Amino acid sequence: MIQVIVLSGPIGAGKSSLTSILAEHLGTQAFYEGVDSNPVLPLYYKDMKRYTFLLNTYLLNHRLAQINQAIKEKNTVSDRSIYEDALFFKMNADSEIADPTEFKIYRSLLDNMMEDTPGSPSKKPDLLIYIHVSLDTMLNRIEKRGRSYEQLSTDPGLKDYYARLLSYYEPWYDQYDASPKMRIDGDKFDFVTDEQAKRDVLKEIDLKLHELGNL
Repeated sequence: MIQVIVLSGPIGAGKSSLTSILAEHLGTQAFYEGVDSNPVLPLYYKDMKRYTFLLNTYLLNHRLAQINQAIKEKNTVSDRSIYEDALFFKMNADSEIADPTEFKIYRSLLDNMMEDTPGSPSKKPDLLIYIHVSLDTMLNRIEKRGRSYEQLSTDPGLKDYYARLLSYYEPWYDQYDASPKMRIDGDKFDFVTDEQAKRDVLKEIDLKLHELGNL
């Protein structure tokens, strides 16, 4: 049975951690965003206005390669949804950090690349799992993982950026309709350090997969 699951959520939500947990639980292949190997991301944090289009184009290419591999593997969990990259880009365009025309071009490119074509397998996931977190939880986890370019100590202005990002996620999730979806409360369930929370989250996901006939 083909089962492609993608995680979504803001920076520090725990997507990579839950991907590892879920892949082990289901016995599936895990795919990761590869943040540490992304050559554009540090440049983006230094100059968002200049590098937004380059970053999103890089990520689009990277994620499409992962999607194509995931389709071949048949049973996979990915720690990032290709759809939420457009959320970042739109936020930057709305804030005049990025050019609105560049966003329209990117959005059109994404839609064309993700469109189903006759005779080809769908690139859409079987399930999207959204991890919701509050700003406090988000900031605590960002601090713990210690990437220098993400820290408020490096750039205090990032707090406003992170808060604005969170405000975009809820409407994005509500409007998402490319596949079945479910929401995990990342404040209530600390599935990284709390074994009971991990079991509770896995139970919720198993129930959803049973409901969809994918488990």
